[in-house]
Amino acid sequence: MISKTVARFGVRALALVGVALSVPACATMTRGTTQQFTVESTPPGAHVTTSNGFECVSTPCTFRMSRKDGFNVTVSKDGYVSQTVEVTSSMSGAGGAALAGNVLVGGLIGGAVDATSGALNDLKPNPLTVTLRTPAEEAAAARTPAPVAPAPAGTR
Repeated sequence: MISKTVARFGVRALALVGVALSVPACATMTRGTTQQFTVESTPPGAHVTTSNGFECVSTPCTFRMSRKDGFNVTVSKDGYVSQTVEVTSSMSGAGGAALAGNVLVGGLIGGAVDATSGALNDLKPNPLTVTLRTPAEEAAAARTPAPVAPAPAGTR
C-alpha cells in the first residue's frame, strides 16, 4: 500500500515539476529578449553607429536590439559635431509586472530566466532623439554662461 502511495506521489510530483518548468520565463515569452530601438536626428540623414556593432546610414532608423545590455550610440553628419549618447538597460514597469507574475506562477526559476535574459528590461531613452549642431553653434553654446539661480529668500 505504501509503495503505491509513494509511486502516485512521485508521478504527481514529476507532473508538477513538468508544469512548473513549462511556464517559467513569462516575460521572455511575452515581451521577448529584444525590442525595437529608434534613432532620430535633427537634421535627419545622419549616420548612426552603436558600440555593439549596429549601423545605419541615414536617420531616422530602427534596430532590433537586445534588451539585456546598454550601449553607446554615435550620431554624425558632415558639417556637424558628432554626438555620442549612452543608452541604458533597466527594468521597465511591464518587466516588473511580468516578474511578479512569474514569481506567483512560474516560481524562482522563471524569474531567474527572465532576469538573466533581459526580458524584464527596456532600453532608455527610446526613441533616441539627437540634435546635431554645427561647429559654430557648438562654440557659441560653449561661450554662453550657465544661468545663475537666484539666492534663496531671506539669505542676505
